[in-house]
Amino acid sequence: MGAALQVSDLSVARGGVPVLAGVSFTLAPGEALVLRGPNGAGKTTLLRAIAGLQPPLSGRIDGAEDRIAYAAHADGLKAMLTVRENLTFWAQVFGKSDISPALKGYALEDLADRLAATLSAGQKRRLGLSRLLVTGRPIWVLDEPTVSLDAQAVALFGAVLRGHLAAGGAALMATHIDLGIAARVLDISAYCAAPEAELGASDAVFL
Repeated sequence: MGAALQVSDLSVARGGVPVLAGVSFTLAPGEALVLRGPNGAGKTTLLRAIAGLQPPLSGRIDGAEDRIAYAAHADGLKAMLTVRENLTFWAQVFGKSDISPALKGYALEDLADRLAATLSAGQKRRLGLSRLLVTGRPIWVLDEPTVSLDAQAVALFGAVLRGHLAAGGAALMATHIDLGIAARVLDISAYCAAPEAELGASDAVFL
């Protein structure tokens, strides 16, 4: 099975300050890779670069073109649309139409006609994550996906992720939560390009 994603000698910066250098890994279909490292190590910056949201300083990212779905701290919801309307909107963006797996996967059926603005933080997070299921994209890049989720919702996410991997999808994520899946771990501390002392506390939060 060929690599779904290949990262070669990648270097990234935040606010003009290099934070990681020489990052290399491959991600195969059906595989999950978890990034680990202390706060400020550069996990978010690396994920954003791989997702195409910021240019790397150097290196290569192969296999990402139109194949990545990204989910981070913002849920990407339109407050005055219902749950169903939000998912329909995102499905149309990606040329899809069936939102039923997304509603079912995150137990959103009973909330389908609720405005997103009226949802709790955990419900909004479930809806935000459910958008991954309407993209049709095989590589999920996830930055702390379980934020605001209770134990039951974390279990839902874990089940959806296992289904995605079993179908040949791949996942690259930063998380400290045990999701009950087999995953490789990459400690990015080994690729640190800037001593922590060079970063202010306010800067490190966003790395």
